[in-house]
Amino acid sequence: MDRTGLLIILSSPSGAGKSTLARRLMDWDASLRFSVSATTRPPRPGEVDGQHYHFTTPGAFLQMVEQGQMLEYAEVFGNLYGSPRAPVEAAMRDGRDTLFDVDWQGGQQIRASALGGHVVSIFVLPPSLPELERRLRARGQDSDAVIAGRMRKSRDEISHWAEYHYVLVNDDLDETEHRLRAILTAERLRRERQGELGRFVKALMEEET
Repeated sequence: MDRTGLLIILSSPSGAGKSTLARRLMDWDASLRFSVSATTRPPRPGEVDGQHYHFTTPGAFLQMVEQGQMLEYAEVFGNLYGSPRAPVEAAMRDGRDTLFDVDWQGGQQIRASALGGHVVSIFVLPPSLPELERRLRARGQDSDAVIAGRMRKSRDEISHWAEYHYVLVNDDLDETEHRLRAILTAERLRRERQGELGRFVKALMEEET
């Protein structure tokens, strides 16, 4: 049955498994689209415009913000990042869900937008802070100082857990993925999200037995 697409917000402190879970969801359901952010930073080697990011100028970015064309945006290390609204609305009309890999601030902005009624927000927690630090160190990408900074920031991220519809403790990646799939399946089947359900039931009631 026809339905309007959802905006699925996935947030977590760094190292809790958000990006891995997002990739697994995309592999599980090819109809899901990932929200490609716009940014004012220059492309890095190998990055493709429209695939990794929508690369744009500061002037064009701020014009989109002024015109209400960004669902959320923020400045990070002197560059602007944001989620363009038009592709999300197009996906919604087609009944396709959009997945957002954003922090709690981005999640707040999306929920407060005109599309907030279509949001399903999920926060992923680590099983413990020592385990979170172990995962960050296992990446082998960051210095001790960077890891310490990420751990300090994680407490601030975690403090916003109660703002989300669902909260999952990622103590087992496969089980957490299974629960994410269950959440998405259930949210898609909610009565108010099945646009053709009323007409279907009406026709059903008019059938002769």
